[in-house]
Amino acid sequence: MDFRVKQSVPFRALTSPEESLRSFVERAPEAEAWADRTKEKLRPTFTLLYGVRRRLATGAVAVLTVWLFVHVMFGANGMVVYRQKKAEYQDLQKQVSSLQRENDRYTQQIDSLEKDPKALEKEAREQLHYARPGEVVYVSPPPPNPQQRELNSARK
Repeated sequence: MDFRVKQSVPFRALTSPEESLRSFVERAPEAEAWADRTKEKLRPTFTLLYGVRRRLATGAVAVLTVWLFVHVMFGANGMVVYRQKKAEYQDLQKQVSSLQRENDRYTQQIDSLEKDPKALEKEAREQLHYARPGEVVYVSPPPPNPQQRELNSARK
């Protein structure tokens, strides 16, 4: 392996601040001439824009107004979404109140079963088909399932 250091590229000597300022001042007339040429080329465009500035401003305000209207009505948190969320909220409120009423009804049923032995016996007889000794419980059979006829189109 060769570990010798190769000769690097020689550094360019930095110019002094006076030389930099002198070269900048020497090129200043070129820059002024370029600025004057560019200004003369753009003068008709600036004159035209100055003449239609009210129309441009009115158009910009109109576009901004339309954009704001669309954003407020149909944006992520716009009126359309707000109304949908409000309807969903009302629906959920109805469901909550319905479930609360059902919960209250079950609570009352539990309380009545805990306090009244006759109600407990009644529920056991009806739901679990319990009977006292010597009693016979008649349970009706479930309704028969209607058999579907096979159609000609189903066989094909």
